[in-house]
Amino acid sequence: MTAVSRVLLDIMCGGVVAHLRMCGHDAAYAGDRGLEDDDELLAVARREGRTILTRDVALAGRAEASILLEAREPEGQLRELHRAGIGLRLDDEPSRCGACNGPLDRVADDDRTPAYAPDPAVEAVWRCRDCDQAFWKGSHWDRVEETLEAVRGEGGS
Repeated sequence: MTAVSRVLLDIMCGGVVAHLRMCGHDAAYAGDRGLEDDDELLAVARREGRTILTRDVALAGRAEASILLEAREPEGQLRELHRAGIGLRLDDEPSRCGACNGPLDRVADDDRTPAYAPDPAVEAVWRCRDCDQAFWKGSHWDRVEETLEAVRGEGGS
């Protein structure tokens, strides 16, 4: 698999951003940053050393590094990313916040978690350093893994 791990997704590819983050990729999203203009996207990608993921042929052609996607739906885009050599396996220890892309830290067994999160003494919980959101490997994790297995051709629907 390709070592591409720092990406910038344009507005048309936002449906896969959380999947990429859950796989450990440093995935910035144009929508989170208010980037709409191609020149702004290109400048950020260049400055931060990111590969642009886009459905825009002209933008892909202007970028120093890009992956042009044709599919409109997230599963199709994930399939194209897999074919392009992007690693699509969930991290054993989550490292990126699915919501904001911030780094995650494992919550200690005696730390308090929000009411919506499980007890860290019973189930592993991670907290984002940037937005403070809590994460654990629950049913959403399982659904994403099933999707990624199907995309990789290893089963699923």
